[in-house]
Amino acid sequence: MAAMGKAVIDRRGLVSRHDPVYGEDASLSREAPLSVGNGAFCFTADFTGLQTFAEERAAFPLCTMAEWGWHRYANAPADDRGLRLEQFDTRGRDVGYAVNDAGQETLFRGLRQNAHKFNLARIGFDAAGLASSGTVPVRQRLSLWEGILSSVFSVNGEDAAVETFAAPDEDTLHVRVTSPLVRTGTLRVVIAFPYGSHKKAAGTFDTPRLHTTSLVQKNVQNGLVLRRVMDTTVYGVTVTLGEGVSASFDGSHTLMLGGSAGDLTFAVRFTAGDPVLDNDAGKLPGERPRGFDAARTACAAFWARYWNEGGAVDLSGSTDSRAGELERRIVLSQYLTAIQSRGTLIPAETGLTMNSWYGKFHLEMHYWHQGHFALWGRASELRKSLALYKRFLPRAREIAASQGYRGARWPKMCDDSGYNTPSSIAVLLVWQQPHPLFLAELCYRAQYSPKAAQEAGKEAFLREYRDVVVETAAFMFDFLQLDEGDGGNGYVLGPPLIPVQERFDPRAVLNPAFETAYFRWGFRQANVWLARLGENPRAEWSLAAAKLAPPAVKDGLYLAHEHCPETFTRFHTDHPSMLMMKGVLPGDEFPIDDAVMNATLDRVLKDWDRQSLWGWDFPMMAMTACRLGRSEDAVRLLLLDSPKNTYLPNGHNRQTGSSSLPLYLPGNGGLLLATAMMTAGYDGSGPLPGFPSDGRWQVRCEGILPSP
Repeated sequence: MAAMGKAVIDRRGLVSRHDPVYGEDASLSREAPLSVGNGAFCFTADFTGLQTFAEERAAFPLCTMAEWGWHRYANAPADDRGLRLEQFDTRGRDVGYAVNDAGQETLFRGLRQNAHKFNLARIGFDAAGLASSGTVPVRQRLSLWEGILSSVFSVNGEDAAVETFAAPDEDTLHVRVTSPLVRTGTLRVVIAFPYGSHKKAAGTFDTPRLHTTSLVQKNVQNGLVLRRVMDTTVYGVTVTLGEGVSASFDGSHTLMLGGSAGDLTFAVRFTAGDPVLDNDAGKLPGERPRGFDAARTACAAFWARYWNEGGAVDLSGSTDSRAGELERRIVLSQYLTAIQSRGTLIPAETGLTMNSWYGKFHLEMHYWHQGHFALWGRASELRKSLALYKRFLPRAREIAASQGYRGARWPKMCDDSGYNTPSSIAVLLVWQQPHPLFLAELCYRAQYSPKAAQEAGKEAFLREYRDVVVETAAFMFDFLQLDEGDGGNGYVLGPPLIPVQERFDPRAVLNPAFETAYFRWGFRQANVWLARLGENPRAEWSLAAAKLAPPAVKDGLYLAHEHCPETFTRFHTDHPSMLMMKGVLPGDEFPIDDAVMNATLDRVLKDWDRQSLWGWDFPMMAMTACRLGRSEDAVRLLLLDSPKNTYLPNGHNRQTGSSSLPLYLPGNGGLLLATAMMTAGYDGSGPLPGFPSDGRWQVRCEGILPSP
């Protein structure tokens, strides 16, 4: 195995050496702009430290977004009751799915586009007074250790310095601008409010009559309160002004800030709901944001705790030429998931940076987004979004019941309401179903397993998620079908369904490799959960686990599903999900034949269409290689040269090709899952199973738990 260093990691040194630092190349901030945030609120800036030249960004929008920021168009359908379903034969019973928009395009599209996330505001310098050609970047640095963005730019030879950061505990952006250009009026800040949009930029400034911005109160504690109304969405904006800063509101959708001294300091706080002013106390709605210096101290303290309390991987002693880039990706992925994915909702696949799939989140991506938190010493972050399953449980029961099933069927793509979004693919996916079992188990292992040595709260946690566990397994069992060809004693999965590899006719899919193994694991895990509570296991779940069909094999290779003999000749695109049986799942399911899995991995590496892979496929394959003892392949797969395995200078995992996205957070989360396994190992392994023992790797890790 690779060498394991024993010295305590210099965490500040580890993190700080990967600070994104930009010089005079403006293209860097266009292609890979930097963001600050707190996990439920995020602000993305250009080289000015604000969003001055946001209109120049077609590929990578500059947005201000909050987890609670959902908007519905005025003409959006209220619900899906008028939606016509397509019927799928399910062993003699018709089950309806919202997969076809023919003849109902307006309703179908309206349900997909609503609700969507929206851009809260554009906060930038007055571009009218700053011609792009006369404003040039000097340097920009994002201090990962402090969570503070420092930017210096020049206007006709005169420098301006800007500090930008987000409060760790509220949706507030703090800014300080220092320059003689403030006093002369050359530098003024414009806060402009768009109308919400389902598109990538999440807002449009072309429809001012569709929304209102009104001044609620001015000059209370040197601040202003604005009330924003977009159809049924209402939110508040509190702008707190530093000394010598003045504000003027145009009565429409724009606020202008200027300064009479050499600096311009302000804070912008966004709050969900209608802002209410407590006139008796003479205070702004809620508590007034901290002053800049106090807020800066609080921000730096939060980030120091974040970096010190979680896991760390230091590769600096390695001589392998790939170590520096791998360490950079690991550190930046920790930062990006911290500012995008620490809320109470599952993040969208582009987080709080921009809209993808209308800003909705995908439950099948929950593991890839946030599962790593439990392994990296931050299980409390995962528990925040795990609670979503409790809130969505009534809706999941409704979905299952509407299709004639017992239990809870979890939606795939949804907004804060939990409604399943119509889709030609999403509504037929099932691999998200065992996720709450898996994620709850990760939290349990991290906080209450014997190794964690923590008893307080264990039974309460088990009872808290009992209904989620039971209802999840109940649907999974009812979704199975008896295989009459086995005398009624065997269980099969599908049809109809669409597997992880979204390339198949749902009417033809039978026993997809990963889903069948995952359901088998899920039934066993549900009974383990009940046993921990002193309850008897469910006999039908045990029977299903024992009688589910094993994965199909042809020519010594695992197939995508039983009806797909052409897996490696015709259908070798998208996710090679048969590898997930060994990479993601713990233990021996069926059991998996390592010789067949090795051959399958070899064939994927040789023939699979790399252009069609997604960001999380590379760490998933690395996890499979790790469990197979192929440590060199594990490292190689994490860094494989492929269009959707590109990591920009800001750390984002860019996706190019037919589904072009400038960022894709499941790639970052997957990288952290894989490196946790490769360093801390997995049940039954020793440490560092994912790094070659060729003498070129010196790996030090702290605070990381073994994977299941």
